Amino acid sequence: MTKNSKNPETQAVHLGRNPQDQRGFVNPPTYRGSTIIQPSVEAFEEAQTTKFKHGRIAYGTFGTPQGLALDRAIAEMEGGHDAVSVCSGLAAIATAMLAFVENGDHILVADSVYYPTRTFCSETLARLGVSTTYYSPTIGADIASLIQPNTRLIYLESPGSLTFEIQDVSTIAAIARQKNIVTLLDNTWGTPVFFKSFDHGVDVSIHAATKYIVGHADALLGMVSANEKYFDTIKMSASRLGQCAGPDDVALALRGLRTMPLRLKQHEQQALELATWLEAQPEVSNVLHPGLESHPGHALWKRDFLGSCGLFGVVLRDAPKHAVSAMLNDMSLFSLGASWGGFESLILPMYPEKFREHKTWDDSGPLLRLHAGLENIDDLKDDLASGFERLNLATQKTA
Repeated sequence: MTKNSKNPETQAVHLGRNPQDQRGFVNPPTYRGSTIIQPSVEAFEEAQTTKFKHGRIAYGTFGTPQGLALDRAIAEMEGGHDAVSVCSGLAAIATAMLAFVENGDHILVADSVYYPTRTFCSETLARLGVSTTYYSPTIGADIASLIQPNTRLIYLESPGSLTFEIQDVSTIAAIARQKNIVTLLDNTWGTPVFFKSFDHGVDVSIHAATKYIVGHADALLGMVSANEKYFDTIKMSASRLGQCAGPDDVALALRGLRTMPLRLKQHEQQALELATWLEAQPEVSNVLHPGLESHPGHALWKRDFLGSCGLFGVVLRDAPKHAVSAMLNDMSLFSLGASWGGFESLILPMYPEKFREHKTWDDSGPLLRLHAGLENIDDLKDDLASGFERLNLATQKTA
């Protein structure tokens, strides 16, 4: 083992900390503050002129030693040049998009994106004079036909966070690069462990670090990593927007980082076993998990990803809404809650038909999104089986 290891387990333990610089303490201290004292007028003026350079701290909003350590750790794990941490996943999305667009520009966004991303494009960016075309996530090389003279960026999310389509990221990124168009990828599902964004030609990789990087459902954080060409643009955007991460959230992210590869392996195992079990249940019409051979994007997932996380979808056979509520309202271990990536199992009903353009959500029944937590797998199956009993009973009462 060396400190230059590319193995994620080793990187997660050793990146972003240097005990020799902190009197032997294993973890870096938490810096809480705004003012950064300079030793002289000359130093103060130099700090003001170089404050957008990562590593030069002129004021608390530009980062802390602890925050910069987290940024570099995530960037190195993912293969980027450097990263910036901000206050939430949506803040990371907004910071990255606003870095590259202005009035009159056009952007391409995957039709399967996280709903707040879509709202940001359709409302905030539209108000600023930026137009959005939503493209089918399975478009591949045909995305070239949608590029306009004023197209500035292509936004990808693979897999989609509700319907789990896998995109051909490498092909889309190559086409974008030929046209000098920047590519942004929401890599929250893949994480720096299971998907190496920059190896696939992506320019900017975005994470809701709230999820697997923090890993304990107790902090809000977003991260944007970028290649060398675009990092200064990202850093400038974050600074101009006043985007910065809170010191305690940074500390919790560094804590979560240490165990992220191990947690992800367990989440992956749990989710795959649950997904396979669910495929055999009579109440289930379809399981949306890229790691299953039955998934339409499985070949692309197998080509590009190094693993899968705990989040996937389940399409039920036709059932009335009140029966689905009867199933979900009395779950014992699967909690009803937004977000995912923590140690706990979650389940929510989802309604993608409300905002999709390129796919009519005409599956036979309701869609549930599950996050497989770290509980005993047999207990999780029992919880779902009891839920299906309630679903069936409520359905029969209305027949």
